[in-house]
Amino acid sequence: MSNPPPPSLAGQPLATSSALPAHHYVGSAAEALDRRAVFARSWQLAAHRSQLAGIGDHVVTEVAGVPLVIVRDEDGELRALHNVCRHRAGPLALCDGRGAKRLRCHYHGWTYTLDGRLLSAPEMDAARNFNAATVRLPTAHVAGWRDLVFVALGEAPPLHDLLYGIDARIGESALVGYTFQRRVAYDIGCDWKVYVDNYLEGYHVPHIHPELNRMLDYRSYLTELARWHSLQWSPLESSSDLYGNGDALYYWIWPNTMLNILPGRLQTNRVLPLPGNRCRVEFDFYYPPDLDAVGRWERDLVFSDAVQKEDVAICEHVQRGLASGSYVAGRLNPKRESGVHHFHELLRAAYRGAAG
Repeated sequence: MSNPPPPSLAGQPLATSSALPAHHYVGSAAEALDRRAVFARSWQLAAHRSQLAGIGDHVVTEVAGVPLVIVRDEDGELRALHNVCRHRAGPLALCDGRGAKRLRCHYHGWTYTLDGRLLSAPEMDAARNFNAATVRLPTAHVAGWRDLVFVALGEAPPLHDLLYGIDARIGESALVGYTFQRRVAYDIGCDWKVYVDNYLEGYHVPHIHPELNRMLDYRSYLTELARWHSLQWSPLESSSDLYGNGDALYYWIWPNTMLNILPGRLQTNRVLPLPGNRCRVEFDFYYPPDLDAVGRWERDLVFSDAVQKEDVAICEHVQRGLASGSYVAGRLNPKRESGVHHFHELLRAAYRGAAG
């Protein structure tokens, strides 16, 4: 009979809720639990469809410690294959690429078809009862939304359920034809959940982001919750050579994907856990195919980098506070931190499920 979960993992109503205890952000046990309970059971943003347009085009990634290669096979289907040779665990692909005919292990040359079947194993003739036809690379799930490609190692909620309602909110024509412009990554000295917590509330904006605060209407800043995602949005007023006017839509999708939809651009974020309670945040910038977009990303990059450096600094301070032994889980602000509460409730449910 399994032990009951600790009281801190019980569901909490928003009006009386507290944040997760510090031990969920600190130490190797917390990292192992997240790998098992969250990342091995969720959809992860992995690529843009333009990276996988042709036969043999492939992208390498990693989910919950498992190396993956996503490839378009000879039939035009997307495959998410374990990037781990069945011989002695060598890598089949070391980086993203185009037009591969086969997947060949860099260690001993075992070669696989693009759908994961072993095609050849050099000098294995003397191996008794070895049948190459029975050897296949394990697969992960792969699915798409608009031009974004997601993967999942194991059982996860249907991707449609995670994204339900977003299409209706942004409109069918939104993001159509957007093309990739630039990736920027930040390695941050905080647990991945600290960064997500910070993203999920505008409570800190007047105190941490003075320039951004001047563009957003903090009094009108709203958070809307769905089953597996949340939306923060506010009217936006900025100069025409930056964002212009419109709505700023900040979508968070369980557990670690963000879609920042601003007038005339899309920015996707992936918050990737790193060992030692650190994380890497990858920002991909996309723009519609118009002439004005050529220089727009340069202005966006300068402003985005300034905002991110402000977030990085406060998140690293928070991580030090969580690791200090001083912090006892504090009360959440029901008006401004409903998105944080929503995230923590999903985490609590995932942790309870992993313990059951």
